[in-house]
Amino acid sequence: MNPLVELNLSLILFLPWFVILGVLYWLFPKQPRHRARTLFDVAALGLSLAAFLLSIYWSHASADPAYGAMWRQVLATALGYGVFLAALTLAFLVRRRWLSGRG
Repeated sequence: MNPLVELNLSLILFLPWFVILGVLYWLFPKQPRHRARTLFDVAALGLSLAAFLLSIYWSHASADPAYGAMWRQVLATALGYGVFLAALTLAFLVRRRWLSGRG
């Protein structure tokens, strides 16, 4: 397998699901929609993706090759998905608290 594809396989496989989660995060709640919220949402989605990438690269480099080449992919996928969901959930909770304080 191409080394670049192997390193980014988790991203390639999860990108459609991350787009769906990102769109849902972006659309709900529908109001209030102002510039500060838009900037917050862009930053939250970007940081969630960056955290995912950092975690998959770290886990891919740190996985013990004694368990086989597939273990790197399994570890990177599991850890990366958890990190992405944790970051997006944290952003959702912070945004919800921030928006309830403004209303």
